[in-house]
Amino acid sequence: MYMARKIDIMERMTTKSLFLLGPRQTGKTSILRNQLTQETPFYDLLDAPLFLRISNNLGLMREQLESRSELPKLVVIDEIQKLPELLDEVHLLIKKHGIRFILTGSSARKLKKKGVNLLGGRARQLQIHPLVFQEVGREEFDLLRAINRGLIPSIHFSDDPRLDLETYVGTYLDIEIANEAAVRDLPSFSRFLAVAALNNGQIINYSSIGNDAMVTRKVTREYFQILYDTQLAWEVPAWKRSQKRKPLETPKFYFFDTGVVRAILDLNPIKLKSKDFGNFFEAYIAHEIRTYLDYHRVDLKLCYWRTTSSHEVDFIVGDQLAVEVKGKDSISKRDLRGLLACRAENLLTAHIVVCLETETRTVEGNIQILPYQAFLDRLWNHELLAPQESI
Repeated sequence: MYMARKIDIMERMTTKSLFLLGPRQTGKTSILRNQLTQETPFYDLLDAPLFLRISNNLGLMREQLESRSELPKLVVIDEIQKLPELLDEVHLLIKKHGIRFILTGSSARKLKKKGVNLLGGRARQLQIHPLVFQEVGREEFDLLRAINRGLIPSIHFSDDPRLDLETYVGTYLDIEIANEAAVRDLPSFSRFLAVAALNNGQIINYSSIGNDAMVTRKVTREYFQILYDTQLAWEVPAWKRSQKRKPLETPKFYFFDTGVVRAILDLNPIKLKSKDFGNFFEAYIAHEIRTYLDYHRVDLKLCYWRTTSSHEVDFIVGDQLAVEVKGKDSISKRDLRGLLACRAENLLTAHIVVCLETETRTVEGNIQILPYQAFLDRLWNHELLAPQESI
């Protein structure tokens, strides 16, 4: 079953080619198959016979395209990281014929490692993410299902999501890590992966995580870079503009999907008001904001704010929004401490609490208390941030 996504690929194909990146099974291929015409040449490098033919003759694709009666304006190469050397041919076809390419991949690591030609600025990048609230549908969306199963399409709607999540993590370790020889010591990386999952949504402390995983600080940094390169995790930098209070500068990090975190840790299903719910709820809201920004406002940076005096706001969006996430159905003034301190900086235009309350209200003059559904509706309807006119 294909679900309409909140990203229009052709809208992003202005004058340049496109690297379409994202974790495995997030729907990159399905999106392209459903949004492009059947006439668009589609080279799927997961097709073993095709991969063998092209890897034996890197010029084969160029020969096929140039032999057509009319050159195509657009060509897709799926899973380009399997044959990064093919980018030289892509580069040549762009320069020679002005063909635009969409190049999909689940890992930037192999491309970077090979030091291959990344098209000399002739291609933009777009990140594809798991499903979001409005893609699932307001009436069909279930918060605990989203948190526990995650939002990878094939797993979210699976009849055996626990087995599928275990398989997903196992495949990641087998293909992305072991087969690509990303690390020499797979047991050490597996220990690190579990410790990192325990710290999901936290400020990165390389020494502490390394000690718990029994690896050095240097190796810990290398392992985090592998998570980023293989799209399994991402960083949220610190917001440093505050002047009245000294901010911390170390980034936080999140795994790309809460279901994957639960699978790595082998946790029982998360329940409302349980000790883990708040952290998972925050990570889910982080996913929604990040996805919206990647699809519609790439000019805005997503940060967090924490001061040396322990004032904290979960997310700062550009110079516009401060967003505090609370997994509670009743917000008190105590929950506003970080937002009040942030508002005193007089740098942002809106301050919001996203929570489990059922009604929207305003407190302390202009701080909005929003049920998470209302927040997500406003976000995706461009009521909080206007969409970018030109990307």
